[in-house]
Amino acid sequence: MDAPATGPVAREMIDRLQALDPTRLELVDDSEKHRGHGGYNPSGESHFTLTIESAHFAGKSRVERQRLVHRALGEMVGERVHALSIKARAPGE
Repeated sequence: MDAPATGPVAREMIDRLQALDPTRLELVDDSEKHRGHGGYNPSGESHFTLTIESAHFAGKSRVERQRLVHRALGEMVGERVHALSIKARAPGE
């Protein structure tokens, strides 16, 4: 089952994503869905789905938007976050 992401990793991700001035930000911890898969962490906070809306994404391609998110999160992706599904939109999309 999906759960709102509230642990320490999620809180740090949300703090870092504030650099994109989001008008909407939803982060869901999907870790339990990945039990037994690579990168699964029994304590959770290894797999996330992010929905984010920001004016920073206006006029940008899907890849450019994902790069902005990855840049904001820095080393967290790959070190503490095994997988991140990103749904990035500009306001009004």
